[in-house]
Amino acid sequence: MVIPFSSTHLYSKPIWLLSSTGSSVNRPARLSKAGNAYLRSALYMPVMSAVRYDPRAKAFYEALIARGKKKIQTQCAVMRQYLTVLWACIQTKTAFDSTPLFSDEHMKT
Repeated sequence: MVIPFSSTHLYSKPIWLLSSTGSSVNRPARLSKAGNAYLRSALYMPVMSAVRYDPRAKAFYEALIARGKKKIQTQCAVMRQYLTVLWACIQTKTAFDSTPLFSDEHMKT
């Protein structure tokens, strides 16, 4: 199944929004399920593999966990990074490369 993309903003932003209700200010933000469930499920296993085997993705993931983010939040952050670069690869017709996704700052720690 091919999903027609018209812009990165329309497809990458609403997938994993953090939302919190105004009445429950004592609870932490949670992931919204309002995004595209198909994309979320399609990117889950590739991201789990990237976090395990790609040193840059792993460093980014561990940096977010060190800052106190939940594991699902960090997985979704990596998913969003991958979705953005996949969209760029489709637009420019280039091969996928994860090196520009994550800064070298995460590799230092």
